[in-house]
Amino acid sequence: MLMPHPAVLRGLLAEYEAAAADEPVDATGRPGPRTRDLAYTLCVSTGTRDVRRALETARRHLADAPAPATPPPPAPVAAGAPAGVAD
Repeated sequence: MLMPHPAVLRGLLAEYEAAAADEPVDATGRPGPRTRDLAYTLCVSTGTRDVRRALETARRHLADAPAPATPPPPAPVAAGAPAGVAD
């Protein structure tokens, strides 16, 4: 089965968790539209039909994925070097 790139899956998971925590439920007690959309996307992305299973699958997949690469630190600037602003 195809799985999304770990960075994409991490982003979906973070967005879902934020929406589930912040978005109010609707009048029927169901999650809000953004939370429902993200739940659907997670289900499609993980090949599941239930958001709980999608979350479990996503977390398991991310636990097995390599850690995200961190950008290299900025290069040091030599003392007295121009700051990149034109005179």
